[in-house]
Amino acid sequence: MFQKRLIFWGAGVVVIGAAAILYSTMRPTGPAFIDPADQSLVIQGKAIYANNCAACHGESLQGQPNWRERMANGRLPAPPHDKTGHTWHHPDAMLIDMVKNGLVPGKTAPPGYQSDMPAYGAVLTDEEIIAVLAYIKSTWPPKVLQAQKEVTMQRRD
Repeated sequence: MFQKRLIFWGAGVVVIGAAAILYSTMRPTGPAFIDPADQSLVIQGKAIYANNCAACHGESLQGQPNWRERMANGRLPAPPHDKTGHTWHHPDAMLIDMVKNGLVPGKTAPPGYQSDMPAYGAVLTDEEIIAVLAYIKSTWPPKVLQAQKEVTMQRRD
C-alpha cells in the first residue's frame, strides 16, 4: 500500500514539474512591458539605434520615403518607428522577435513575405534590443504609448 502511494505521489510530482517547465518555456520572455520611463535604458537604446537602425529607419525614426509603396524589387521600404508608423500596433514580444530574427514569413510577416529587415540576434543582446525599443517608445505621445501597452498586455494573458 505504501509503495502504491509513493508511486502515485512521485508520478504527480513529475507531472507537475513537467507542466511547470513546459509553461515556463511557452510564456513570453523579457519584461511584461518595455517601459520607456527608464532614462538610462532610453539613452543606451538611442545610441544602439543610431548605430544599427537609423540608416534604414531614419535618424528621427521617420522611416524611408513612401514606406507603404512597394519598391521595384517588390519589397516595402523601412517603416517609421515614430507615431506615424505601425510599430506601436505590435506587442513588445513581437517587436523583440522582429528585431532579433528579422521578419519571418508565417510568424511575424505574412507567408511568402520578403523583407530587407536583417536579423539582429547575432549582433545585439536581448537587453540591447529592449533598450532600442525603450528609446523608440520614449518618442511616442502618451496615448500611443498607452495603446501599445494595452496590446502588449493583452498578448501576455
